[in-house]
Amino acid sequence: MTEPSQPKPKGDPRPRIVEALLQLAGERRFEDISMRDVATRANVSLGDFRDAFPSKGAVLGGFNRMIDRAVLDQDFTEMAAEAPREKLFDVLMRRLEAMAPYRAGLREIVAWAKRDPISASQLNRAVVNSMRFMLEAAGIDNDGPTASIKLQGLALAWARIVEVWLDDEDPGFSHSMATLDRELTLGETLTQAVDRFEALAAPLRRFAFAALEAGVRFGERRRGGEDEAAREP
Repeated sequence: MTEPSQPKPKGDPRPRIVEALLQLAGERRFEDISMRDVATRANVSLGDFRDAFPSKGAVLGGFNRMIDRAVLDQDFTEMAAEAPREKLFDVLMRRLEAMAPYRAGLREIVAWAKRDPISASQLNRAVVNSMRFMLEAAGIDNDGPTASIKLQGLALAWARIVEVWLDDEDPGFSHSMATLDRELTLGETLTQAVDRFEALAAPLRRFAFAALEAGVRFGERRRGGEDEAAREP
């Protein structure tokens, strides 16, 4: 006699699917977790999983957005008087705090990303977008010609911070805080260098655009002259 199936909970299944995948990642290798395993742990049907996420990788994207939301929904008014660097330090520490319940699963996910470079590049894109919002929360501009360089640099720094944090057994996460402080200091130096390069390169870029436009206009006039000559009897 088969046991009656457990009734499926109502509501958005995505949070339960995310939680289930992170739980399972804390118990076994990421490659050994099937989507059916996740659906079973989350107590949703495989069809519900498919409607919510197209893949396990997409579930990780959902986890990333969940952490973003946990940080961005907080009140940052007490940071108003702080310098941008201190604001960003505070924002990223809040992000680590939001991730703390999932450390066991994140250890395996980080290890899996090292084993799977293609998936690692996909995760990197999600982290870059998260860093865009973390900068916004800290009141730091992330637009302009060099924004993508700065965002990628912060994403790489974040990856190094997370690796230290995952093995930081100090209750106050002193090693993580020291790494975060060091990475932000290095990031400030690199950002200033990128900004100086952008300031130096701007006149050359304007000259290149002007030369290109002049070349286009010259080509159009030349073609126009050739067309006129072709129409002469």
